[in-house]
Amino acid sequence: MSVWVQLAYLIAAILFILALKGLSSPKNARNGNLLGALGALVATVAVFFSGIGTRNLPVILIAIAVGSVVGIIASRRVKMTAMPQLVALFNGVGGGAAALISVIEFLHAGGESIAALIATVFTVVIGAISFSGSIVTFLKLQELMTSRPVVIPAGRWVTILVAVLTVVAAVWLVISPMTWLLIVLLVLALFFGVLFVLPVGGADVPIVISLLNAFTGLSVAASGYVLDNVLLIVAGTLVGASGTVLTSLMAKAMGRPLTSTLFGAFSAKAVTAAGSGEDRPVRSAGPNDVAIMLGFASKVILVPGYGLAVAQAQSTLRELADLLTERGVTVDYAIHPVAGRMPGHMNVLLAEANVPYEQLKEMDEINPEFSSTDVVLVVGANDVVNPAARSDKSAPIYGMPILDVDAAHQVVFLKRSMRPGFAGIENELLFDPKTTLLFGDAKDTLTKVVAALKTT
Repeated sequence: MSVWVQLAYLIAAILFILALKGLSSPKNARNGNLLGALGALVATVAVFFSGIGTRNLPVILIAIAVGSVVGIIASRRVKMTAMPQLVALFNGVGGGAAALISVIEFLHAGGESIAALIATVFTVVIGAISFSGSIVTFLKLQELMTSRPVVIPAGRWVTILVAVLTVVAAVWLVISPMTWLLIVLLVLALFFGVLFVLPVGGADVPIVISLLNAFTGLSVAASGYVLDNVLLIVAGTLVGASGTVLTSLMAKAMGRPLTSTLFGAFSAKAVTAAGSGEDRPVRSAGPNDVAIMLGFASKVILVPGYGLAVAQAQSTLRELADLLTERGVTVDYAIHPVAGRMPGHMNVLLAEANVPYEQLKEMDEINPEFSSTDVVLVVGANDVVNPAARSDKSAPIYGMPILDVDAAHQVVFLKRSMRPGFAGIENELLFDPKTTLLFGDAKDTLTKVVAALKTT
């Protein structure tokens, strides 16, 4: 490998590191994303100058063209509400690609050395698990299958059996490399990926996406060893490490260990979701009433959630915040770590509306301020403000740290209906005497509130 190619790999690795640094802050996330894309471009171009890219050049160029077209169209057309599904699919493609590369290397080179064979087997297993698991997370998030935990009969033992068989097949393949055994291993790993994700409830799917992302990073790093490519090792290790850290942070934000998230459904008792709430009295109001409440407040906190993304009402919410600020009202946004369907979902959503970064406050920072807040406006959030997380031990979200919205003087809840949130349980905050419900599409109702506020 020439010195120039090695230098290009070094530059690409530095860009990947700077990209991760940038992605750690909403303010720098856009630049971080661009640096990561630039690093990938540098790495891809460097491959051609290394001499590898000159083989089967027409096929490679066609593949790049097709992939680029699909990626551009998918990224431009995807809605913010479907972004987590797109992330899951792209992550699955990465794991699947790493697994396929290792399969091809095994068929082409066989077991050149024990170390290379172990790396190949590891990549096949982890990459296949990441691929099939990511497909299941996509189906859950897209609601093509139930988002609730799916526990098959004797699911715990079936999962353990498949895991043991996968390990046995992997060890056997290292000892005695055979093509048919590789196929068996691939099928077992794919099946285990499905079993791994099925018992995870919808509210915990973002954590699993992060974990599978770490799996993909590890598989890419191992494939780098198989291909003798240092850049793949570096990039894969970065993804694996960052994914692992993010998974740990998200599990902490949910208030329970990762093992409970992944395997809790096997030991959990059946819990029936609370009723629709239609038989319990609630206090509702119209846009004019809410405009008056907000207009005469001195401090307002806005709590965005998935419903805001569905309605694409982030710009309207920003307009409301600007109007209140002009009136001298102190306005902040309360951001829960797992609000939406993936980490940072609300940050990205509000960034689209050019919301000032200094107004975005994380849960630990904003929670002490709710008790001194006149009005909290909840737009599309549900589980992350549900007091059941503190009081109901039977609730699937019990133990999850929440935004202390119920400590505010008044709460305005924008909802389409009384349907429960993603976790499938009723929100007691809706029936609190100081809570006012404003029913309807978030964008439509916020537009009416803004119009009313302008005339108040």
